[in-house]
Amino acid sequence: MSTPHHDPIFTERFAEQSPQQGALSGVTVAVKDNLDVAGYHTRAGSLLLGHTPAKQDAEAVARLRAAGAELIGHTNMTELAYSGLGLNPHFGTPANPLFPDRIPGGSTSGGAVAVATGLADAALGTDTGGSLRIPAAFCGLVGFKPTQESVPSQGCVPLSTSLDSIGPMAKDVATCEQLWRVLSGSNQTAGQLNDLEFVVPSNFGLDQLDEAVATGFWQAIETLKQQGVEIQERPLAILEHYKKLPVWQFAAVESARHFAPLFDLNSEQLDPRVRRRIARAASVSPEEFAQTQQDRLAWIHSYTETQANTILLLPTVACLPPRFEQVSRDEDFDRLNLLCLRNTSLANVLDGCSLSLPLISHPGVGLLLTAVGKKDAELLALGAAWETLLTN
Repeated sequence: MSTPHHDPIFTERFAEQSPQQGALSGVTVAVKDNLDVAGYHTRAGSLLLGHTPAKQDAEAVARLRAAGAELIGHTNMTELAYSGLGLNPHFGTPANPLFPDRIPGGSTSGGAVAVATGLADAALGTDTGGSLRIPAAFCGLVGFKPTQESVPSQGCVPLSTSLDSIGPMAKDVATCEQLWRVLSGSNQTAGQLNDLEFVVPSNFGLDQLDEAVATGFWQAIETLKQQGVEIQERPLAILEHYKKLPVWQFAAVESARHFAPLFDLNSEQLDPRVRRRIARAASVSPEEFAQTQQDRLAWIHSYTETQANTILLLPTVACLPPRFEQVSRDEDFDRLNLLCLRNTSLANVLDGCSLSLPLISHPGVGLLLTAVGKKDAELLALGAAWETLLTN
């Protein structure tokens, strides 16, 4: 029986393997600690889970293994994936490789740091409100949240079954696409990119920006325009409806439902900040949550009807990675967590897909592309083209 490996990047290292030949031969992949790997413990960053080893791989892990990927270890994460900042009081928090005095972002914190420091070529993680894209932006990586249904969730510890997606993080778009095609089994080709409309929504996601984030974002937009990309800057009325949705209910209610049979939700062994957020589920009646679910589906329908070919362009995160001392007080933690999740959560509620591209000349800043569901191939094609424009 293996024991926790108290390394702030990895919670457990896997034994060396002899990977089979396949599309991912030679690619090393770090696996988030909420995805089952046969013979190892799936703790989801918690002391309350993973007491016995997983009997089989999560379906996403199995697909990577079958394609020849070398799986190197379980990576650290926010407990139960319930925060966008990446802190973990049990296993430690890895420092941001770009800014050692700052947080890495989360919840896929260890995966981002493993890739950014060259310990892995790619990371497999989950994204419920930005958990792949936030740490990708903070650590200078590409993070991709696929359309939820494109990657199977069997063998993943859920936070919100409504919003969770499984996807990749890497140093370039090509590697992310390579992993997504294996994970999804998709041969989907990008549709006509000329039909897409690029919009910076002036009524969402652009306030409270750090100066460095605003500078990096608008420079990226200007660079794309100079290269012939037509970008509109205008309000989208449909986003006013989104702002009224109580998005927090999904993770609170669905995590409480899932974990209540597994452990005491008031356990002192739970990170107090996670325990406090799960406890909010008690304030939501079944009828109220059912209404929230209906309102979300109605909003998705309206958005898809009116914005099927729209690619939203935003800063991935409104701020640079906060310093560790900036998140030490609960009230600052809560404020910054909400701010970090604000722009990325939209894609999860939309049941869409979303890609964060690093702005290399502005460390810690990402450009976020968000589309309706099943535009994964289009986003990845755009990302591959724009990645070159934004780094030259």
